[in-house]
Amino acid sequence: MSQSLDRRAAELLKLLVERYIEDGEPVGSRTLSRMAGLGLSAATIRNVMADLDEMGFVASPHTSAGRVPTTRGYRYFVDSLLAPEALTAEEHQQIVEELLPGDRSVPDLVQAASNVLSRLTRMAGVVTVPRRNLAILRRIEFLPLSGNRVLAILVVNQQEVQNRVIHTERPYGADELVRYANLLNEHFAGRDLVSLRNALAQDAGETQARINLMLRDAAAMVERVLSGGDEADYVVAGSPNLMGFQELADVKRLRGLFDALDRKRDLLSLFDQCLQADGVQIFIGDESGYRVLDECSVVTAPYRIDGQVAGVLGVIGPTRMSYSRIIPLVQETARMLSAGLNGEV
Repeated sequence: MSQSLDRRAAELLKLLVERYIEDGEPVGSRTLSRMAGLGLSAATIRNVMADLDEMGFVASPHTSAGRVPTTRGYRYFVDSLLAPEALTAEEHQQIVEELLPGDRSVPDLVQAASNVLSRLTRMAGVVTVPRRNLAILRRIEFLPLSGNRVLAILVVNQQEVQNRVIHTERPYGADELVRYANLLNEHFAGRDLVSLRNALAQDAGETQARINLMLRDAAAMVERVLSGGDEADYVVAGSPNLMGFQELADVKRLRGLFDALDRKRDLLSLFDQCLQADGVQIFIGDESGYRVLDECSVVTAPYRIDGQVAGVLGVIGPTRMSYSRIIPLVQETARMLSAGLNGEV
């Protein structure tokens, strides 16, 4: 639930967030009084800071006399106070050179987008691969194989056929597999594979108990199909950059973050959420729902192929990132990756 601030409190919060982003040190009232230029006394500023603290926009770390932004403070700053910066000519040129060099394969362009985001932000650049996001399910069939194996036959898009062998927890009979396939085809043909997975997860929790077990098994079967046969769900560049930020320097925290990035699927659902977004999505701290990202922010934007959202790219960095600079970089990289994938010059 958002809570509006009066002009004086909002201005002081903006100054505090910008100063903390700049140097990473708790900001005291005396520092703010020198920065503000608002004609406010140090006592008035202390009172406003106390109010912001009480409302949860700032906090005092340990015994420090200064304050730092909380997730709520960053969120208010991003939603209500942020003034995005224009890209420099050099930044724009680097993005163009990486993503519009002529004929490039899709994997090369995806990797290039991840690399340029990492290089320009000095954080971790992430780009989801587009192949599966554009695949529309026309029909699915399951055939039993020996042991705990099932052959899944997917007809996607117009006439593309994909065969995938999946390993199951128990053997399945042919009649049982036909029922699962019929259930999926009846309810989910015509969906793209990402929204199909999300819909199955939702419907399995909402359908009546009689159907629930069958739908759960069918959903588990499809999840195995969608988990198999992919080289990667997204590519990451610049993970070691995160070691340079003091707030992420804890070895245990870094290990958990790197493990999550390497496992890929652990964070894929976060990026899946952004596929339906029209523009930039920002997850600050624990807003992501992932404990390993509690000290991080994720800024994403979708990219398109033939006018359809094909995937998502973004940046993972500390909550103390320069949002005014990162957001335009992510937006422009998404725009230029779309152009590169669509063969525009």
